[in-house]
Amino acid sequence: MGVEAYNYSSVIMFYLFLITSFIVPHAKGENYIVGDSYGWIDFVDFNNWCDGKEFHVGDVLVFNYDSSQHNVLQVDSTVYESCIKDSYMKKLTSGNDSIVLEKGGAWFMCGVDDHCENGQKLHINVTP
Repeated sequence: MGVEAYNYSSVIMFYLFLITSFIVPHAKGENYIVGDSYGWIDFVDFNNWCDGKEFHVGDVLVFNYDSSQHNVLQVDSTVYESCIKDSYMKKLTSGNDSIVLEKGGAWFMCGVDDHCENGQKLHINVTP
């Protein structure tokens, strides 16, 4: 009976190892610095920045910017299209903000002056 119990627990440990090895690599998302070396500033083509990138649930967007000149507003698609500055879900102002992506779409814009109208806005699709 002792040998059978040992073999049974070895099989369980093996399966736990297999399951963990498939789950753990996907649990940690990629970090993306929005705008790369330029950061989150106006007059950068953020649609171009997104080209070739595939965003997944759990990935992290890092917004680096001068907090005296910019902010990050997380908005919905309607607010994004119209650059409405006073209707946001989340406002970030530290100059070094991180957002973990959830499923669906994500829309961001700068709420300072006419920065959004000048293109300081970002829309990404997030795949599960």
